[in-house]
Amino acid sequence: MTIAGRDLSIGYPDRLVGSGLNVRLAEGEVLALLGPNGGGKTTLLKTLLGLIPARSGEVRVMDRPLAALSAPERARLIGYVPQVHHGTFAFTVESVVMMGRTAHGSLFAAPTAHDRAVSLAALARFGIEALAQRSYTEISGGERQLVLLARALAQEPRFVVLDEPTASLDFGNQGKVMREIRALADAGLGVLFTTHDPNHAMRAATRAFLLRDGTCLTDGPVADVLTRETLEQLYRAPVQIMREDGRVAFLPG
Repeated sequence: MTIAGRDLSIGYPDRLVGSGLNVRLAEGEVLALLGPNGGGKTTLLKTLLGLIPARSGEVRVMDRPLAALSAPERARLIGYVPQVHHGTFAFTVESVVMMGRTAHGSLFAAPTAHDRAVSLAALARFGIEALAQRSYTEISGGERQLVLLARALAQEPRFVVLDEPTASLDFGNQGKVMREIRALADAGLGVLFTTHDPNHAMRAATRAFLLRDGTCLTDGPVADVLTRETLEQLYRAPVQIMREDGRVAFLPG
């Protein structure tokens, strides 16, 4: 029960971003993808999702080629939360979350009572049920990010992929999202998220994949991978370590 990219070359028609990449996400684990800006994180993410084709190699989901899955099949298996989303139409927040339920029915079918219950429960998980009847275009960027997370959960997928899920969130909501990521894995889902903060990876992930200039520097359990030496190699900057009560925190040097 995995998403696996095998010997991937990633990029665009006019530009190769990375090559020789092997990445695997299993159900029940959290994989953090770390790397500097321009290192290929989002390109790799989009390749694993099938949003852009692999230049070479193959992506398989549940041991089936990703290319062989229909759009509804992909939606039932994988929930995706992009880093930035600007709403154009003034749908209510509840309607945006309920769009996640189209993975289980027709885009044009009226939502069922079960669809509404699942959507409201997803809003409640992030403490934003009070926003249900607000216009999506009139809430803050951080609130929109939480709404998109709720929409992904409303799909009831087996895997959730998040691109910089805490980028626009305040300190309190960052903690809420990190706790939810762990809860999803504890419930048996596979979670992949990109981040610039190794502390988030240390807190929520079971494994880390370090990507620089389209090359994997190392991949493995967070306690083994996230060290001062590897992070300094990854970001080419000094890193400090703080230890307190058995916990580790990384700070810029």
